[in-house]
Amino acid sequence: MEYKYTSKNEMDTIELAQNFESEKFPNMIICLDGELGSGKTVFTKGIANALGVKESITSPTFTIVKEYDGELPLYHMDVYRLDGSIDGTGIEEYFTKGGVVVIEWANTIKEYLPEERLDIKFKVIDEDKRVLILRPHGVKYEELCEAVL
Repeated sequence: MEYKYTSKNEMDTIELAQNFESEKFPNMIICLDGELGSGKTVFTKGIANALGVKESITSPTFTIVKEYDGELPLYHMDVYRLDGSIDGTGIEEYFTKGGVVVIEWANTIKEYLPEERLDIKFKVIDEDKRVLILRPHGVKYEELCEAVL
C-alpha cells in the first residue's frame, strides 16, 4: 500500500512529522529519501520538536548518527556518505534501542534496513511544495499511516 501527502510548505511537513510522533512507539524506524533540500531534515525537526528535544537539529552528514534525548530517544542518521555499506558503523544496533530512528538517504543502505519500517520519499514540486510518498512495511506501520493521514 502507498499513501501520498502534499506538503504546501515547511510547516505542513513539520505538522505531519508531529502527527507521526504522536503515534510513536519504541523502535520506530522512519526512512527518508529525496533530493538535497527536499525536506528530510525539516521532517526530522518536526519529530524532534514533538519528542521534546531541546537541541537544534541539523543533518548528521559527517557524524552519521546524532542522538537526542526526548520522550523517547531520537536517533537521527544520515547515511549518504556510507556508499551502501554499514560495516563497522553500529547502525543496526540503533534499530532495537527503544527509540525513534530517522534515517536520511535510507535508500543507499536498503539491504540493511529492518523489514518493518516506514519509507517516505520526498518529491520537490516547486520552491515550497512537496509530495511525500509513504510506503509502510508491516502492519504497525500501515496502522500508523492510517492513524496519521
